[in-house]
Amino acid sequence: MSAEIVIRPVAREDHEIWMPLWRGYQRFYKTDIPDETSAVTWRRFLDPDEPMFAALAFQEGRAVGMVHYIFHRSCWTVGDYVYLQDLYVEEGLRGGGIGRQLIEFVYQDAKSKGASRVHWLTHETNTDAMKLYDRIASKSGFIQYRQLFA
Repeated sequence: MSAEIVIRPVAREDHEIWMPLWRGYQRFYKTDIPDETSAVTWRRFLDPDEPMFAALAFQEGRAVGMVHYIFHRSCWTVGDYVYLQDLYVEEGLRGGGIGRQLIEFVYQDAKSKGASRVHWLTHETNTDAMKLYDRIASKSGFIQYRQLFA
């Protein structure tokens, strides 16, 4: 039986344990986010006036997963939507329910704050994660288009 998972919002003193997970997420998606952007992101998680949030999953006192999510308005509902932007579980621990618990943490926070929807994207090659996503959410049928500016 695997050890209990504890999930909680990040705190100021968590930066050093969050960063390796954040870097692991970037390696998984073969990207490198500038340190300056990561620093701004971290400050936003701690700012009560920002709609951005992060939580960490702990197993036996060690951070093993993270989730980032953002509340935003919608023209379709009165309640906000919540964009689950980043989800990461350490390699070797995937498939054991940690990702699901992180998503359910976001679901609970979204519900408690009156949100109408949680939504996210994943890369088409992330087939292992999609097995979970197909069980706990529904596909919207929409295809993402984007124009990058920087």
